[in-house]
Amino acid sequence: MDFYDFKNAFLVGVFMAFMIGPVFFMLLKTSVLKGARAAIAFDIGVILGDISFMLIAYFGSRSLLEKIKDDPRLFLIGGLVLIVYGLITYLDKNNKKEAEAPDVLLPESNNYLKLLLKGFFLNFINIGVLAFWLGLIVVVGPTYDMNPKYLFWYFATVITGYALTDLCKILLAKQLKSRLTPLVIYRIKRGMGVLLIVFGAVLMLKGFIPEEKIDNLIEKVESIN
Repeated sequence: MDFYDFKNAFLVGVFMAFMIGPVFFMLLKTSVLKGARAAIAFDIGVILGDISFMLIAYFGSRSLLEKIKDDPRLFLIGGLVLIVYGLITYLDKNNKKEAEAPDVLLPESNNYLKLLLKGFFLNFINIGVLAFWLGLIVVVGPTYDMNPKYLFWYFATVITGYALTDLCKILLAKQLKSRLTPLVIYRIKRGMGVLLIVFGAVLMLKGFIPEEKIDNLIEKVESIN
């Protein structure tokens, strides 16, 4: 992996951290009501949930990806997954309602283990997170020939970007919570949905356009610059 790959992986993690949902608001609520350390414990649970989904997606799809990793139809599958997830995000009727943190009671004292478990299970019950990781692995895996070492560092960088962004959210929780009006939430979620649809469409096009043409186009653009 080079700097370009690490940068892209880091940006994917930042993007994930701003996916508006129950975990997002619960993290802000925990930080405001219980403090930064409690929110960090909750966030560790969330990240462990993501890692669990990542492992499920990786080992669940590894044998299939090994067989068809050089098949251009793989880009069609990965692109389709991202497009469907993007459409669900864009068309979600709850976007028009004021987002509230889920009805999860916080303990009166800061029991960090309980907060960690709440973070884990609140994230783990969201099947959309698994769909996202599956789509990402389908896209990224063949790029690195399913090399475990490269994939480890790629997804470790994604998680690092996610965790550092969450840390910033925890420290700025009060400001973020006051600025996240229903209209802002609505626009962010629809924007995220559009980005996922665009990324998915680009990946599907890669399944139709030969790699040599893509490389030639990139070389022409670089020569112009």
